Amino acid sequence: MVSALVTALRASLVTLVLTGVLYPLAVTGLSQLLFPEEANGSLVTREKGQVVGSALIGQGFSRAGYFQPRPSAAGGGHDATASAGSNLGPTSQSLRDRAVAEAERLRRENPDAPGPVPAELVSASGSGLDPHLSPEAVRWQVPRVAHARGVEPGRILAVVEEHLEGRTFGILGEPRVNVLLLNLALDRQFGELPSARPSAAGAL
Repeated sequence: MVSALVTALRASLVTLVLTGVLYPLAVTGLSQLLFPEEANGSLVTREKGQVVGSALIGQGFSRAGYFQPRPSAAGGGHDATASAGSNLGPTSQSLRDRAVAEAERLRRENPDAPGPVPAELVSASGSGLDPHLSPEAVRWQVPRVAHARGVEPGRILAVVEEHLEGRTFGILGEPRVNVLLLNLALDRQFGELPSARPSAAGAL
């Protein structure tokens, strides 16, 4: 009986050390060595080193001179501590009403946008934290952003094209644009909009 108990305690101790100490340390060390930026949150900073967000987590932009991301059902919106979808199905009247209201708002704010509102601009992602938009959804917003910044749409579009990301490894996912990185690039090239300051969450 005592021998079996000692053996069990030894096995538990070895397992604890291997899985609770050595393995986490090894994984942490390798991640810091192989891809330190991603391991530390892919933080995005301004020129002076001010952290304004993460390239992996979307954030809301309400000012007309910035590209807007897709909606978020995570907490109060793009809340990294409450990642989730709305869990509303295609038969949900609440989901329909929200999509219709969002589409109407986007049409009002983008009167010169070409064609109908892209579906992804009225539908939240499963995580609520998606930092990317499709190139089509970004280009759809170009007239509004150009007008708000007082520059030619072609100049805004050129910045968009510079920030297109291809498929991962050439085969995974779809072409996309990181909204935060794009908006920061607009500020660098055309100047930060008056009174636009990062909030506590890092939004512009």
